[in-house]
Amino acid sequence: MNNFTKLGLFTLLLATTIFSSCKKDYESIESVDDAAIQTYLKQNNLTFDRDTKGYYYKINTPGTGDVLQNQDSVFYSYTFKTLSGQVLNQTSNVMIPGTFLGYTDRFNINNISYVFTPIREVLTKLKRGGNATLIMPSNLAFGKNGVSVLNIGSNENILVELGIYSQQKIHQIDELELDNFLSANSLTAIKDPSRVRYIVTQQGTGDQVLPSSTLSLNYTGRLLNGTQFDSTNGTATSLELAGTIKGWSILSNFKAGTKIRLFIPSDLAYGQGGYNGIPGNAVLDFDIEIVSVTK
Repeated sequence: MNNFTKLGLFTLLLATTIFSSCKKDYESIESVDDAAIQTYLKQNNLTFDRDTKGYYYKINTPGTGDVLQNQDSVFYSYTFKTLSGQVLNQTSNVMIPGTFLGYTDRFNINNISYVFTPIREVLTKLKRGGNATLIMPSNLAFGKNGVSVLNIGSNENILVELGIYSQQKIHQIDELELDNFLSANSLTAIKDPSRVRYIVTQQGTGDQVLPSSTLSLNYTGRLLNGTQFDSTNGTATSLELAGTIKGWSILSNFKAGTKIRLFIPSDLAYGQGGYNGIPGNAVLDFDIEIVSVTK
């Protein structure tokens, strides 16, 4: 056997050994994950189904209605936890995410895009109003790198609590978000026929606001999670009421000097598209003072 042939054979054997070693390492991670998950299930007396991809899941409540398709819009919830119970990331019940069912596997965490196929696949097994628990082995979750900002360690198995809301329309979700927000903050608001809710903290005695009025206002706008997106910062600004978002038209029921808090459904604010940092389908929370009215 000449030197060239010997060198080629050696190279082939070396490559095969390295590939086999890498494959064994990868398989060992999967087997370690699987053993850890099975130990967790046994210790907690839990029975889950195992998918051929290696994740485990349990349908807690199947939900009702039609079988959902990837092109169907859904509003959903998730809570990511370690197997020890530490909450890593979760949705808010006052800013409920919604998308097409086929897109529910897409996440942006710490400016990194992730695709968690098991999440979409388990949600696909649910109908509206259903919920499930998923356990993703590390190789289907955040892998060997983890996510330090969320305290997710290397090769961490992740438990995800999943649900699909029974509400199908955005205005129904808006109502649910407002109910949740007001209840959590012990607030009582009046519901206008327009679906805007409001709390008057000071009744004005000045000029009546008309739909065509120009108003001098102090205001602060927030999302329901408390994020402030706009404010006059104590310096009144002049606005034509007819040129503002639809939800503000309720101000024509009041007079100069009024101080009011408005909770505005998303379709009466900036709708699906959002605006200037305001996300799509966002319910808005405004504190407004009507300083003066120009008719």
